[in-house]
Amino acid sequence: MTTSDEAEPATAAEDWDSRAASFDEEPDHGLRDTGVRRAWADRLRGWLPAAASDVLDLGCGTGSLSLLAAEQGHRVTGVDSSPAMVDLARAKLAGRDAAFLVGDAAMPPVGEQRFDVVLVRHVLWTLPDPGRALRHWRELLRPGGRFVLVEGVWGTIGPVGIPADRLTRLLAPLAGDVRLEGLSDDALLWGRQVTDERYAVVAVTARS
Repeated sequence: MTTSDEAEPATAAEDWDSRAASFDEEPDHGLRDTGVRRAWADRLRGWLPAAASDVLDLGCGTGSLSLLAAEQGHRVTGVDSSPAMVDLARAKLAGRDAAFLVGDAAMPPVGEQRFDVVLVRHVLWTLPDPGRALRHWRELLRPGGRFVLVEGVWGTIGPVGIPADRLTRLLAPLAGDVRLEGLSDDALLWGRQVTDERYAVVAVTARS
């Protein structure tokens, strides 16, 4: 219990709610710059299936990647713990084949629905048990489905993130085809030069 002059600590969802209004100001969040937007669209086109697919965007934020996927003909379900972020995503994709749910990315509230792609950007490293989350997400994929995971390691003092070698080890029992793609050297993706570890992993599961 806190005293009357102590504030209750904010939950993660409340913290992200407070950031929602300004979240898209970061070049790689809002994708408002045409060059940044094109760079992400080109990468996503190479990561997602060529045919129209059901994409589960976990930790979708304001829906920027969801919008790119929808523009490429995919059906999108987004999940985020922040109601404010979900409201912005719904507005951003109004009129498109997309639905957004408030919920935990580690255990998304999608019931029996299954997907062709689990798309996650800069979320897995925040979870207390990434391996457990990946195993659960694997159960949400149809046979031959794929993970598209964008992660990295940030900061020089007390760095945070998940190294690529750790993530590929976690994926090895879950997918037979695991492809690692470095992203640090593509300044267009981030709106600036970066020197930390940024990467994507595309992991395709067995068809039976």
